[in-house]
Amino acid sequence: MTHDLEQLIKDWDGQAVLSHFDAPSGTWIFVAIHDLSLGAGCGGCRMKVYPTPAEGLRDAMRLARGMTHKWAAIDFDFGGGKTVLAVPRPLEGEEREGVFRRLGRVLNTLNGSYSTGQDLGTTPEDMQILSEETKWVHTGDEAHGGKVDPGPYTALGVLTCLRTVARMLWGNDDLEGRRILIQGVGGVGLPLVKHLVDAKADVILSDINASRVEAVAQELGARTVPNNAVPDTDCDILSPCAIGGTLNKETIARLRCRAVAGSANNQLEEDADADRLHERGILYAPDYVVNAGGAIAFGMMARGMGGEEAIRDRIWAIGTSLEEILFEAGERNQSPLKAAARKVEEVLARHGSPHAAVSAGDAS
Repeated sequence: MTHDLEQLIKDWDGQAVLSHFDAPSGTWIFVAIHDLSLGAGCGGCRMKVYPTPAEGLRDAMRLARGMTHKWAAIDFDFGGGKTVLAVPRPLEGEEREGVFRRLGRVLNTLNGSYSTGQDLGTTPEDMQILSEETKWVHTGDEAHGGKVDPGPYTALGVLTCLRTVARMLWGNDDLEGRRILIQGVGGVGLPLVKHLVDAKADVILSDINASRVEAVAQELGARTVPNNAVPDTDCDILSPCAIGGTLNKETIARLRCRAVAGSANNQLEEDADADRLHERGILYAPDYVVNAGGAIAFGMMARGMGGEEAIRDRIWAIGTSLEEILFEAGERNQSPLKAAARKVEEVLARHGSPHAAVSAGDAS
């Protein structure tokens, strides 16, 4: 295990890794800071049971790199970072509270070079507890009640990207009658489904929690498919909104959709999967662009950059950024991931980032 952790850190291209073992709970705390060229690091706090601590660290590193690309792709002045709590089992009550209090003290040692917020496996209540120990956490602001769920903001960003994808494929952004398969009906997927039902889309749902997805489907009048049948389900747009790594050589060969646009981080198992999608004629909207809504909302709240209307307008503008990326990719007959990487490279280079050359290589 020690060797795995050491090797991951040696091989990583990021700027810093902070690791701490929380003995009372058996939790490994990892804070990965990838690039601070655009500003102080900012990225969510994920809590999950991993097979090994090394897998938790690997996830933190990948997610931190993704945050660098996300902030650069939308040209927002935060740097890329991420927190992962690799727990030995699901934590509740006082044990869970204790982890977040001790995490707060760990974050304080970074003196503001990185701040965090809610992510997969954590809740607004967790962030409130964290805020009692550190100021380097985004929980919302007084105008928003002091406790904000980023999920609906992320869902709004996905919605505008789905409309952009529809416009690129069919000439208009009307989602009525479009078959959209939402994989994961959690904090982002559920509000997204409600938007799509309002837009009269033909919604199909899937989730590893069978009882939850059936309840949502009955309430909103949607259809469901088993999670393992998602790649084989005929739809217009597949929207992964749960875990990453679902798009790979095997699943891409089975896809029966025209496009992929969802909120899950790291949807591609490897960058080459973007080319596989392109070769199959499936339009891929890069995940770190599509899922930027929650990050934008929390970033604007933290900076006092306007009220709810201003936040929603800025999130809605993600669709314009995506349209530019998709248009350039179409002009070059390349995967949109390469066009997105070029935009990231331009922004990082403008700020003197040491990762600009790496992004340029990815965009070739």
